[in-house]
Amino acid sequence: MTDPDALLTVTPRQDSSGPHVLAVAGELDHHSAPVLTGAVAEAQSDDRGLILDLAGMTYCDSTGITVLITAYQRSQATGAPFVLAGANADLQRLFQVVGLDQVFTFHPDVETALASLRQG
Repeated sequence: MTDPDALLTVTPRQDSSGPHVLAVAGELDHHSAPVLTGAVAEAQSDDRGLILDLAGMTYCDSTGITVLITAYQRSQATGAPFVLAGANADLQRLFQVVGLDQVFTFHPDVETALASLRQG
């Protein structure tokens, strides 16, 4: 789900046996949030779970945080896993400042997240 006019791209990675993986690249703000919102809603249409690969994400504002919190809340309501992977130091700091480091599950990369979910 990519909008060429957006500053954000979301690339799904198909894995029929595991959770959905969405690679997020660019700036997540009030202009680009609908791109991620749509992709997350589609991925969360079943209970396979969702990994957001944030390795390519360079910026996140309060609207972006709201998208992530909404995805987390939906996962909690359905019991499906929701994890973030690959967040850079700046994003990690942002999540820490707003207290989301205590809410979200983080992994250094998608492979580690997948391995963790398989064990869980």
